[in-house]
Amino acid sequence: MRILWRPFGFSRILFKVESCRISESESQTPLAWTSQIQKLSRAPGIFLLDQRKRFSTMPEIESDQRDSELFSPPSNVRGMTKLDRTAFKKTVTIPVLKVRKEIVNKLMRSLKRAALQRPGIKRVIEDPEDEESRLIMLDPYKIFTDDSFERAELSILRQLNVNPQISKYNLELTYENFKSEEILKAVLPEGQDVTSGFSRVGHIAHLNLRDHQLPFKHLIGQVMIDKNPGITSAVNKINNIDNTYRNFQMEVLSGEKNMMTKVRENSYTYEFDFSKVYWNPRLSTEHSRITELLKPGDVLFDVFAGVGPFAIPVAKKNCTVFANDLNPESHKWLLHNCKLNKVDQKVKVFNLDGKDFLQGPVRKELMQQPGPLSKERKHSVHIVMNLPAKAIEFLGVFKSLLDGPPCSIELLPILHCYSFSKDPNPAKDVQQRAGAVLGISLEACSSIHPVRNVAPNKEMLCITFRIPAAVLYKNQTLNLENHDDPPLKRQRTDNKVFSEEKTQISSVT
Repeated sequence: MRILWRPFGFSRILFKVESCRISESESQTPLAWTSQIQKLSRAPGIFLLDQRKRFSTMPEIESDQRDSELFSPPSNVRGMTKLDRTAFKKTVTIPVLKVRKEIVNKLMRSLKRAALQRPGIKRVIEDPEDEESRLIMLDPYKIFTDDSFERAELSILRQLNVNPQISKYNLELTYENFKSEEILKAVLPEGQDVTSGFSRVGHIAHLNLRDHQLPFKHLIGQVMIDKNPGITSAVNKINNIDNTYRNFQMEVLSGEKNMMTKVRENSYTYEFDFSKVYWNPRLSTEHSRITELLKPGDVLFDVFAGVGPFAIPVAKKNCTVFANDLNPESHKWLLHNCKLNKVDQKVKVFNLDGKDFLQGPVRKELMQQPGPLSKERKHSVHIVMNLPAKAIEFLGVFKSLLDGPPCSIELLPILHCYSFSKDPNPAKDVQQRAGAVLGISLEACSSIHPVRNVAPNKEMLCITFRIPAAVLYKNQTLNLENHDDPPLKRQRTDNKVFSEEKTQISSVT
């Protein structure tokens, strides 16, 4: 293995190539040089740019170089815990092309490949020495000399009477020129995870920092505010979600301490105090999915309604909604959001424990539904239980919940129950746990929908099934092998389908 260095104007790029020795006499002959070019073109990590015998690293290697060389913050910011924006100043040398100002727009269309593509940096600047000219910033990883232009680019330069000679320009980079992930990567110890993502809740950036990031938490919070327009507060969760009220303690890392916020999801507006209620913007798609399953006239019982992300869109479809939440703050904001979205006449709101809600208002309404021989009711009944940490435990409430003769099979309530799973086969795990509580097998009559990955090896799923009459009604004979409910379309629910495809296994309409 031999290390070859070749200067390219503004930088030197190191290449590793397979051994290919050229004698002094051979190197002077075009035929020998062509032969070596062919060898180099087959070497790992090397490819020809054109016939003028220029080489570059592969694109992914070149991209890594961009991140770690010119356009990374200065090394002296490593370990900074209190943000000092002035410490991020850095001067880099950039190739520029001098052109007449009246042809800049026309020329830029033809120099897309060669022009600098760095966000936040102007590609065209005034020439400090000539007010009639402009300087076009060029990509220092593509343009090294005037010979670096491609033939098409040289052709347009000739047509516009532009001298292809490259000049150097000292460009000063500041804190404003670096992305949040670049700043944090430069500050945090090498090799450690960098937090650049967060959940946005109105003006609030909600982060879940890991232990090794905590010494830098205030700096991270400020960077999130600086680099994301509209974010004025950054918070970090400091304990797990409380299973009673589904809220958690949070620490304000930087910015405003005001946790009153307004969010827009799927064309609906929600207002609440984020420090006192549960809200997860990652469930937006799931809220829409359930809403689409219901038709006008249907009934929804939302057992753990929160501030209304299921209840309000469903009510807008002219459905009757019974929404409940034990948290007094959620109950308050649920009432507020129903009025805000003008569905307060279609939503009946309760502040009860989930078990009391099912045994009280839900039981009462289901008992008032038309009997098995009636043809009056054409709508469906849906029950949503979005408390994934504990919802399966509430399924036992449905056992012998109703009296009298059962309704027809197609009018039995459809249940959507959410759960977490750390099992290697999460779909099967949820089916078995739900079935165990109900005392039946749900394998042939339920569907599993993967909702999202919560953490490594922890999935959130929704199991959907009609509650069997033999479970729901008293004095019904329960046949575990063949109860009287029609099975939903049976699909594979093995781990491969769940983890790889991440798509809905089947839907209930």
